Amino acid sequence: MKIHHVGIACQDINEAIQEFRKHHTILEQSKIVYDELQNAYLCMIKADTGFDYEFISGEQVNKLSKKGVTYYHLCYEVDNLEEEIQKALNNDAKIISEPKPAILFQNKKVAFLYFSYGLVEFVEK
Repeated sequence: MKIHHVGIACQDINEAIQEFRKHHTILEQSKIVYDELQNAYLCMIKADTGFDYEFISGEQVNKLSKKGVTYYHLCYEVDNLEEEIQKALNNDAKIISEPKPAILFQNKKVAFLYFSYGLVEFVEK
């Protein structure tokens, strides 16, 4: 399992990216897409920080972004999605969103779980 990206909640993706650009060099940026299954607008950024960032806006994150909460989740790329979910559930994690295809990741399946330290997304390799 390795870190895939950091999820950033925002009210306006374009505005958030412009703010991000003030502090970091953006090496690659995806198009902004709407994912019906996630009920959110999404955009991936590869930056000079060595990390990738997923900017998320929409109903999924409205309450958080209105409160000024921007760090939304940490995503791990996993070899076997079902196996990692089961391991997490066996260790007191709670499933928030069952596995489903994610348009931003070429329809690879993703799942969201809540751990004692926060929200985690798993994306299949």
